[in-house]
This record gives sequence, structure tokens and C-alpha cells, in this order.
Amino acid sequence: MPPDTRPLPELASFLETLPEPHILCDRDYRIIAANAAYRASWPDGRSVVGRTCYDVSHHYSVPCDRAGESCPLARSLQSGQRERVLHLHHTPRGEEYVNIELSPVRDASGDIAWFVEKMEPMQVARGVSDHRGLIGRSPAFQRMLEMIARVAPSDASVLLQGDSGTGKELLATAVHEASRRAEGPFVVVDCSGLPETLFESEVFGHERGAFTGATARKPGLIEAASGGTLFLDEVGDIPLGMQVKLLRLLETGTYRRVGSTELRRADIRLVSATHRPLKRMIAEGTFRQDLFFRINTFPIAVPPLREREGDLPLLIDSLLERVAPKRRLALSPAALRVLCAYPFPGNVRELRNVLERASLMCDGDLIGPEHLPEEVLHPELAEIDDFGSPASRPRPAIGLLDPLDLEEVQRQAMLRAVRTHRGSRRELARRLGISERTLYRRLRDLGLLDGQGDAVEEDVQAAASGNEARS
Repeated sequence: MPPDTRPLPELASFLETLPEPHILCDRDYRIIAANAAYRASWPDGRSVVGRTCYDVSHHYSVPCDRAGESCPLARSLQSGQRERVLHLHHTPRGEEYVNIELSPVRDASGDIAWFVEKMEPMQVARGVSDHRGLIGRSPAFQRMLEMIARVAPSDASVLLQGDSGTGKELLATAVHEASRRAEGPFVVVDCSGLPETLFESEVFGHERGAFTGATARKPGLIEAASGGTLFLDEVGDIPLGMQVKLLRLLETGTYRRVGSTELRRADIRLVSATHRPLKRMIAEGTFRQDLFFRINTFPIAVPPLREREGDLPLLIDSLLERVAPKRRLALSPAALRVLCAYPFPGNVRELRNVLERASLMCDGDLIGPEHLPEEVLHPELAEIDDFGSPASRPRPAIGLLDPLDLEEVQRQAMLRAVRTHRGSRRELARRLGISERTLYRRLRDLGLLDGQGDAVEEDVQAAASGNEARS
């Protein structure tokens, strides 16, 4: 039976005047009232009054905290104060991330009797595949999004710290789009691609005749970002001499173009990103500590893909839509298990590259293990990196693969290596980092020494016999 709403007609009436979706709940999680903005988000006409908030928002049969999530109502009962969380809600439009702000309401005796819950959809993120926003639902991903939701409405400087390929520029865009400056420009400065001789003129601008080749006045990127957000990508690569000028800009809000004495005022919100260990660089004297404190007002750790448990299938679906928009590609269960076992040292960027290559190798609609790169199938063979140094990336969790699937993956990879190799068997063995005798044994064990493999068997057997005679 729906709860009695008669004691709170004034409060329910007040909620109707608010533009954001609001509901009124009791201590038992039951929805007592929902304002017009909330009802408009449920166009199918189903009434939510009398149902529990966890049933409506999550389709749970128990409260959020008993289903492994952070429940703002339970937290508010404990703290007696307003609570804020980021939740993934079911809506008629699908799953959406929603900023929840829950305030306790006390009765005449001073006890908490009801709760007012305000909901604001976070437009830059989705819980399911949506190529226009951030994608994920893992705990690490949700913690990161909650930090973005908290800092975005302010003008505080944000520092995104994470491995290369984790999507820091996309996160910087999310901060901008969720801020009051969303209608202003979003300007990216690639600090790693600007030598010291160009950094100052590109960022601060220059006057005509300021240096050789300055034939005209040029506004800098700070000026281009006026009213919006300036994103310093790879801030750890800023030349030490330019760090002083950037610090002055952040401390005073003013700057000068190269070759000018006129003091100009900057109207920017700064977001920085780096994969470098800035604290270690400070100890080594390659990064200024005072600049670090300025850009590190609100640090956000960007988790690597290996820590985003459960996000890989969502990312794969979305990335396949991007790399092959006119095809309806999918991964076979065996291929998905291979990707789930791979550590992805290059993170989301590497995942996209792997899927784009697989889409080109696949003629049908189903990507199998045979379409994946050899370094993904056999990361244990990649003992040397591109610079000739021992590879330091972690080994894949082979135990996640079914033994039969792993055998088929190895067979397909070896078959592809044999078919694409145009040199001698000795060169093939060297390419795979194994001896010729081991190559022969693997081909035999994987059943690749019949039919087309007869010639392979003859060559490899002969090489193996020669080695035995020499030994």
C-alpha cells in the first residue's frame, strides 16, 4: 500500500516548483512523491509513487548497499547530513550515470523521517556503449567519474594522471562539457610536441617583429581559450624555462605576448594531464614544485584498462562501431577470452588498434582468435620491445582461457606464421624466438604437419637432423 502523504503536502508542493528531477522518500526507501521533472523522465506513464527507489532506479530487490553499491540514504541515516554519490540508473533511455544529492528531512521531534533526492544526469558518460561519451561501469571507472562530477562545476585546476592511452583528453573534454564553460572553446596544447623555442609564442602569442619570422601579430592559445578551457596535454614535458611563465599566469591570471609590454588578463579554466611521475621529477629538479601545487588543485587518477574489470566488452562493442561503422562486427567467445587475458599495456588506444586490425583481417561478421595480432595471442613470445630492451609488461592471465581455446589460439597463430613466412624455417624459428627442433615439435603437436605442412615437415626435419648431426 502506498505510504500516507498527508503529513507532507507543503514539501511535495515545493518539489513541483524545482526544475531538476526530485523525489521524496521515507526511511524504508519508498517513494512518497515525484515532481513533474521526474515524472517527465518516465514518459510511459508508469507511476513510481509507492515503489522503492532501488527498484525504480536499479531494478534491485534490495537496497543499493546490500547489492554492492554505495547507498546515499543509508549513508545519510548514519551521518545525519546531505550525501552525494554517482549512480548508474536504469531509465527509459537506457542506463545513464546520474549525480545524486540526497538531503535528510526531520520531523517535529528532530528525527530523520524523509529524504529529498535530486537527480542530475551526467551527459558526458554512459553505462552502456555510447560512442559519444565515456564508457564503463567498473568500480574504478565510477570512482573516476564521481571525481569529475564533483570538480566540473567549479573553476578549480584539474590534473589527470594515468598511463598513456587511457583517454585523458576525453576526460578533459568531459570536465569541460560538464562545466559552466561548456559553451566556450576547448583548446588543446600538446606540450610534448612543442620545443622550447616555439612554446612561448604558441601559448602566449607574439607581436609582429618579436623575433625573426614574426611577420604578423599572432594571438596565443591562451587567448584562443578565453571563456573556456585550456588543456595542457603531457604537462610534464613543458620545458623548465617555460614553467616559470606558466606559473606566473596561474598565480596572477595575467600574461604578455612575446615582444609586448601590455599585460593581458586570461579567462581560462586549466586542465592538465600527464603519464609522467611529477613528484619524482620534482625531486630530480626537472619539474617545479610550485607549479605542481598550482596545477594539482584537484588530482584525478585515471585507471588503466587492466584495472577496469568488466569494462572490456562495453568498450569493444563501442570501438567496433567506430572502426567499422558500416559493418555489424562481433567477437567470438574465444576471441573475447583472449582479449580479457591480455594486459593491454597501451590501454584503450591499444585496444582500438587491435580491433581495427582485426576488422581488416576478418571478411565476415565474427572476429575470431585467428584475426587477432600475434603479440596478443602470444605475449610470452614478445621478449624484446621495439627498442631492443627486455619487455617489462605483465604476462597475461593464461588461466582465464579454457585449455581447448588456448590450443586453438596457438594453432591458428602458428598456422598464420607458417603461411605468411617467406624465408627459411631457420629464419621462422628465429622470428618466433625458438629453436628449429622446438618449431618442428610445436608444428607436429598442433597438427600442422600434414597436407600443406608436408613441405614444412621436410624442411624442419632436415634442419633438426642437421643440428643433431652437428651436435
